[in-house]
Amino acid sequence: MSIETPSGIAIVETGAAEGREASGYVDWPAIFAGIIFASAISLVLISFGSAIGLNFVDFNARAGAPAVLIGIAAASWFLWVQISSFMAGAYVTGRLRRRHFDATEDESDMRDGAHGLLVWGGGMLVGAILAVGGLGAVASAMGSAAATATVAASNVAEDVVDPNAYFIDGLFRADNPVDPGVARDEAGRIFAQAALNDGTISPEDRTYLANVVAANTTLTPDEAQARVDQTIANVEAARQDAIEAARIARNTAIIAAFLLAASSLVSAIGAYWAAQKGGNHRDRNTVFADVFRRF
Repeated sequence: MSIETPSGIAIVETGAAEGREASGYVDWPAIFAGIIFASAISLVLISFGSAIGLNFVDFNARAGAPAVLIGIAAASWFLWVQISSFMAGAYVTGRLRRRHFDATEDESDMRDGAHGLLVWGGGMLVGAILAVGGLGAVASAMGSAAATATVAASNVAEDVVDPNAYFIDGLFRADNPVDPGVARDEAGRIFAQAALNDGTISPEDRTYLANVVAANTTLTPDEAQARVDQTIANVEAARQDAIEAARIARNTAIIAAFLLAASSLVSAIGAYWAAQKGGNHRDRNTVFADVFRRF
């Protein structure tokens, strides 16, 4: 800025401009304040929503709220919390940002909105770090339990994993095995092989299982055959249930991923708009007298 003295000498003031060039236009303290505020609001609202959700879950014998309705309500609440918390944090950042009066109103609005996007990006990084940390703790606990279970089931796993165990059993198969333990192990390998063949058990294996059951129980051959058929049907039903559960889990994960991506984009737009609104209120010295009163 140029100032003319009474003697006619022009003095150019450059300190403020040089200070702005050295500091840049990104107001990091305001951004960090917005991220902290958004995280705090998100934590409070998620805790409140969790308390409400647990109130609708019934652990008694009678049926509680439908799982589908609970899932829809939880997803809706999470989306609302994410969008509203980012908008609140971005508004605080826009309100706190130091404006440099070297740009037009449109440029100033753009800078306010950019600060809102930085709040959104920082909040997403904080959420990702917390999620990865939580998953790491769960994975560590599950790893300890899995190590114990692996040691206990190592002998069984060797028989199941061995791809030749089923075929070797056929070489030494007897109609009436003497040892019931051997018969149980061989029956387990037959069902394990059937799981690899879409649950199909050959007629020879069915007949052999019926003979083994009849030899080791007091059942007649017909009753033993009926028991084998019923067991095979139960195993197939359990396999179909597992397939259906895996399909539902896969579809749920896909829907959740799309909803998370969509809500993140909406949150970015909301943060941009809220930061601009906060900047406008800052420039106009807007005061919410009815909300924040002096006591």
